Amino acid sequence: MTEAAEAAGSELVHDFGLLFKAAGRLEQRIDSALRARCGIHHTMFELLIRLCREPGEEVSQAVLAGELVLTSSGTTRLIDRMEEAALVRRRPSPTDRRVTVVEATDQGRAVFLEAAAVHAEVVQECFVAPVDSADYTALVRALTAIDTAVGGRAERRPGGPGGPGAG
Repeated sequence: MTEAAEAAGSELVHDFGLLFKAAGRLEQRIDSALRARCGIHHTMFELLIRLCREPGEEVSQAVLAGELVLTSSGTTRLIDRMEEAALVRRRPSPTDRRVTVVEATDQGRAVFLEAAAVHAEVVQECFVAPVDSADYTALVRALTAIDTAVGGRAERRPGGPGGPGAG
């Protein structure tokens, strides 16, 4: 076996590849279901989560870009499409004239509620159900540690999904 083949076949490459492939496939499943049943894609759903989480909170495009891990121009294009679909609206910040804030419209909140049910269904089927309760708890703990290590702000929200057997 060559040195390159040995490196390519390493346990670390394999294990990270499993994580990457599983996450990619799950994201594709969620995206397909959201497009088919709600008319939005997964990134739109993620933006609506952020806007609906704290009603009335001023959320700037720059904050959204950082939280969605998008470029400034990518965020602008996403919000343009969502504004055209009447899911969000932009308005000047009442506290800082240099800042534009984004908020969900009534239609955006209605689409979000529909999409949240679809999202929960796919996540339950493809992320939660295949794993027993103890492994699920350990998986969430491990993913939180990884996200924190790479600079994220992972947190388990009280009242959030509790994994298998949660009520």
